[in-house]
Amino acid sequence: MKRLFRKFLEMADVYGFFERDPFGNILFIKRILMALLGALTYGRLNLTNRLHVEGTEHLKDLPNEGVLFLSNHQTYFMDVIAMFHIFFSLKWGFRNTIDFPIYLLAPRARVYYVAASETMKGGLIPRILSQGGAILVERSWRAKGQDVKREVDLSAAEKIDKAVKFGWVVSFPQGTTSPYAPVRKGTAHLIKQSNPIVVPVVINGFRRAFDKKGLLLKKRGTRLSVRFKAPIRFDPELSVEEIVERVEDFIEQEKPEGKRWWVEKKKEA
Repeated sequence: MKRLFRKFLEMADVYGFFERDPFGNILFIKRILMALLGALTYGRLNLTNRLHVEGTEHLKDLPNEGVLFLSNHQTYFMDVIAMFHIFFSLKWGFRNTIDFPIYLLAPRARVYYVAASETMKGGLIPRILSQGGAILVERSWRAKGQDVKREVDLSAAEKIDKAVKFGWVVSFPQGTTSPYAPVRKGTAHLIKQSNPIVVPVVINGFRRAFDKKGLLLKKRGTRLSVRFKAPIRFDPELSVEEIVERVEDFIEQEKPEGKRWWVEKKKEA
């Protein structure tokens, strides 16, 4: 009985209620924000649409810190919100499902995701994400939907490194929702610097179900999928270019060789 009670207390995160993360956020307040976020978005993921989850068996034994999730990207917000729901559900012992939203009573607080600061302006959900888990960075290559060239945000790597050392971080290494966009070298530099456990993630269906931001529904009844692959450690001797190449492969974003090839593959599918 004592063991079960202790397990419940750990699951409910009653320990360290007023603990702060490296950015000064009180974790108890963050849990409230994450619960609110979950309540606002659950229906869009698992009632209006259906979320299919694979691979959470790879996550159950991961440490609570030092983990970097790298995924392809289809919407600004709903991709990461779906992953947060899965993390919350897994913390309560549910695998490959978010069918039991009781997990919103005590969601995982040590979760973060990397976001372009310009995408986080306006709207309730972006504001909650900004306060609860977003690591805001300035993109050096894109602004307001246009390609630009500006100085690299040198503080970004430091902020992401802090978050990785404290918890789980979700990053979209392509830096855009466009399919088959190249992986940015900043991801490889982060991996070499922080040496995190890397979990590749492949998502699908979000682009069909939601608008670009992931806040408005486009098509109901869409099958959404999130697939986690086995965790890996990159060899520190690998070059930045080699890491980039492997990440593109792991998140299945290697660019098809020519339009005709792509059309033929789609017809076969």
